[in-house]
Amino acid sequence: MYKLGLIGYPLGHSLSAIIQKAGFKSIGIEGTYEILETPPEDLVDRVKFLKVNGYNGFNVTIPLKVPISLFLDEIDETANIAGCANTIKIMEDKSFKGYNTDIYGFWAALPKNKILTGKRAGIIGTGGASRAATIGLIQAGIKEIDYFSRNIINASEMINNMRKTFPDIQFNNYQIQMIRDLSELAILVNCTPVGMRGHSMDLAPITKYDIEKMNKDAIVYDVIYNPTKTLLLKYAEECGLTTVNGLDMLINQGAKALEIWTDKKPDVQTMKIAALEALQN
Repeated sequence: MYKLGLIGYPLGHSLSAIIQKAGFKSIGIEGTYEILETPPEDLVDRVKFLKVNGYNGFNVTIPLKVPISLFLDEIDETANIAGCANTIKIMEDKSFKGYNTDIYGFWAALPKNKILTGKRAGIIGTGGASRAATIGLIQAGIKEIDYFSRNIINASEMINNMRKTFPDIQFNNYQIQMIRDLSELAILVNCTPVGMRGHSMDLAPITKYDIEKMNKDAIVYDVIYNPTKTLLLKYAEECGLTTVNGLDMLINQGAKALEIWTDKKPDVQTMKIAALEALQN
């Protein structure tokens, strides 16, 4: 019997428990997956709770993906490169090993009919999700990335780390209020919570006017999955652009996490059907 969970704050919008329940069923394993709301100030107590109450592992979401690094005893290559973890395996000795399955999830959801090799991308936000998006885009062949954030000074540390890790990639740092012409971008990714249900569903991180300047072959990818069509994606569709929501990223990263915990590959399609049914209710 596996005992798993999700920590972060707020978690009212989360589909993770529904997805993982379907994943357990697809591999014939019994397990529980709990939603454990954890404000940042409660992280230390939550870590102690997870260690002493028989959990086998847990996922981490906003705003704890970077702070959880302080509690990891070991990290795999994905989490090391990203500088943050979203999947933790609790070992037999109660030590924590961190992984970043968001990278795989992000990459797996990219449209395979779009060639990104040698092209330029834009990422809105510089938090944990943007780190995964950065590496996923580089794996897809992107050679230059523009970051748009509210505070370019705070963003500089993450971007400088990426420059050291990927010296062959050009990284640019811009303040989102001074957003530039997006016509050179092959893909634009929203890695902020702006547009999320229960947070700011009636808002978009940039204006429709900005999106209208994008090349008609470009992709707009929003890591938000609830709602499945954010205002940003509605703008992009109205402009005739290819859109990707965060649901496939969520499903694929969740499947990879379950594989890490159980050593068995769950059925991704079964997990997606469960998520879509939940979103329609």
